[in-house]
Amino acid sequence: MKLLTQAYRENWRTASKVLFRVVSTYFVLYTFFTIFGVLFETPFRAIGTSIFNIDYEYAVSGKGSGDHTYAYLTLFVSVVFTVILASVWSILDRNRKSYNKLFYWFLVFLRVALIASMLLYGFVKIFKLQFPAASLTRLLDPLGDFSPMGLAWTYMGYSKGFNVFVGFMEVLGALFLIPRRTQTLGSFIIIGVMTQVAMMNFCYDIPVKLFSIHLIVMALVIFITDHRFIDVFIKNKAVEKYKYFRPVENPKYHKIVFWIKSVGLFFLIAFISFNFYTTESHRGEDRKKPLLYGIWEASTFIKNGDTLQPLITDTYRWRYLIIDVKDKATIKTMEDLKHSFQFITDSTTQRIKIYKENADALDFNFRYKNPNPAFLQLNGKIEKDTLQIFFSRIDHEKFNLNSRGFHWINERPFNK
Repeated sequence: MKLLTQAYRENWRTASKVLFRVVSTYFVLYTFFTIFGVLFETPFRAIGTSIFNIDYEYAVSGKGSGDHTYAYLTLFVSVVFTVILASVWSILDRNRKSYNKLFYWFLVFLRVALIASMLLYGFVKIFKLQFPAASLTRLLDPLGDFSPMGLAWTYMGYSKGFNVFVGFMEVLGALFLIPRRTQTLGSFIIIGVMTQVAMMNFCYDIPVKLFSIHLIVMALVIFITDHRFIDVFIKNKAVEKYKYFRPVENPKYHKIVFWIKSVGLFFLIAFISFNFYTTESHRGEDRKKPLLYGIWEASTFIKNGDTLQPLITDTYRWRYLIIDVKDKATIKTMEDLKHSFQFITDSTTQRIKIYKENADALDFNFRYKNPNPAFLQLNGKIEKDTLQIFFSRIDHEKFNLNSRGFHWINERPFNK
């Protein structure tokens, strides 16, 4: 039974009209609250307290999570309002014969939402901004300390080629959604790509489960409303050309729309590519590395005149100094605890400011000697302690993750 179909129908079934009202109302509300939900913080929090007895603190933004408490409250409100509004709509508009025009614009709305999402997600992968390569600090972390999400991010961040492939497929799905005649193919590609993404989100505890599911369902609505897929994929039958609803029949109008889409798409892709390329050149793997970049292992550590032995029970002695990002450093102690520091170098005077990330800025409190790429010496004072530390560089390019590379021929698996 073709409850919703892109083919033009003079009269719709009652079930088709009800289904359309529910589906369209829900996705419009979901999109609206996703963008503007922060404006309704007071009533949404009141709902959380009165209905769900939520008595813990939670942020509206989710701090990077898409599956936070406020997101679920927003989802609940969307569902409740959908039931109410669709019911009222069905009562007030029960005599309408069809929704061909509204259904046309609803599909346009879904396509625009999917195109925007897929272009964004696709290009952040193509330019490798979503999944960066493992940082120097990450390379020293034991595998058992990785969170499931951290493991997934490291796995994805290893391969530039895989990122480009996945990003290209997301962009390809978006591009096929733009012309109406290829929207079914575009939605089919997006269903496949986003199902894989959603499974990663569920299986690796990545907090974008709600959003990824909604993208899949949006694409699924577009795909299944082209009911010919049953004949093509299941019955292996020939199909006829659709009689589409067209809001404007004038050929000149469609020609103008075609060129507006083409020119707009060109400038949009050019704008995204330029901005993401610029961002990648500053943040990506090929960025300019900071002075003293690398992983430095403390071979000798002298504190207030006493040499501290490299005991794993020592809570103070540094084990590694990791310099990966400009003006920042990570210090790992013998206990494998990580501490973030500001690390501002002056190559002219060979001095460094080293102070804890949240502390007030100090004067240059350390001097350094770096006579060759393999040796570093720091002398200075931090808080009340005078330190003299000798480091040797660890060549992180020799780690298996960085050195293995690609091989066409493998006599046996290199699985370490």
